[in-house]
Amino acid sequence: MPTPPLTLTRLMLRDFRSYPALTLGLGGRLVVLTGENGAGKTNLLEAISLLGPGRGLRGARLAELARVAPEGRLPWAAAGRFRGPWGEFDIGTGTPEGGPIERRGFRLDGQPVRGGADLADRVAAVWLTPQMDRLFQDGAGDRRRFLDRLAWALEPGHARQVAAYEGAMAQRNRLLANGGASRADPGWLSALEDGMARHGVALAAARRTLVSRLNAALADGVTGAFPIALLELQCPVAAALDGAPALAVEDRLRAGWEGARPRDAAAGATLSGPHRADLGATHAAKAVPAALCSTGEQKALLISTVLAHAALIAAARGFAPLLLLDEVAAHLDAPRREALFAALAALPAQVFLTGTDAGVFAPLRGIAAGFRTAPGGVVPDGVFPVPEAS
Repeated sequence: MPTPPLTLTRLMLRDFRSYPALTLGLGGRLVVLTGENGAGKTNLLEAISLLGPGRGLRGARLAELARVAPEGRLPWAAAGRFRGPWGEFDIGTGTPEGGPIERRGFRLDGQPVRGGADLADRVAAVWLTPQMDRLFQDGAGDRRRFLDRLAWALEPGHARQVAAYEGAMAQRNRLLANGGASRADPGWLSALEDGMARHGVALAAARRTLVSRLNAALADGVTGAFPIALLELQCPVAAALDGAPALAVEDRLRAGWEGARPRDAAAGATLSGPHRADLGATHAAKAVPAALCSTGEQKALLISTVLAHAALIAAARGFAPLLLLDEVAAHLDAPRREALFAALAALPAQVFLTGTDAGVFAPLRGIAAGFRTAPGGVVPDGVFPVPEAS
């Protein structure tokens, strides 16, 4: 019997962004959200993206997620009911009533969990936003975070490795900044660098594996009419794993960080390590770096990468991640939009699409559930059939 796909069947919000309160029954495998600019479409995708590891598709500060009332920013909550390989389960997140607006909690089936990384086994989401249209031209940090979101959908433990590495590095940076390389406790620094080495090699290995498997999936033609992206992980740590065992690479990292303490103390940052990695991409058919391609071609390369990733995760984990595609039809010509809709209809993934013009999604009538957003509310779109809420 095939494994049930991961499906969000109900979304519940309280004082989140523009929504005072919302309970939205879903369940369709393709969901179209249309409405004017500023009507709250992206807010819905952001709420869904927060029901798992990470800071969501906007990377916003917690206080920015709260609805603003006359008395100030209010505690907010977002919750989802899912159906998947584990049956039905609920995930909730938000800031506590009467607690600090800067602290966020998580719950699984009503029970508290330590953090979003502990939910990676149950739910995964990948998104494309208009801001990501420039992913291949923006800084390496944006591409690295994009790659890590893809990686922890393949290996849920990757989220914990990233969090542990970044936590140890932040402590090392503070220790060097406060005491300088000569006055900081060398034993404490060594312990932090040991943790960074262990977690850093693990996360570099996960990125390396993902890029290799994505290139294989792309080469197999799983993206249909979309151009193939040839991906390259630019990371000395990952490259070192090609010729040395993980323990030897860990030893090199420890020795390197120990020797670089004076330099890093002066810089106020750790200047080497897997946190400096980058993701390169080339339009395979044209042999042109993605950064030099047109805006439409760059978007098509991003879409092909996400489609290949969804197929890869479905095969590896038994369920595909939720796909959150914000204004994805922008910069795509009509033939490529039709190719996108055909590819999404064939994927074993639940997909959420937004746009201002419902007519763009006409090929999905009879296939997708549709909703129209207005400030503070969501109503069914009569043009699209809406499945019964679960």
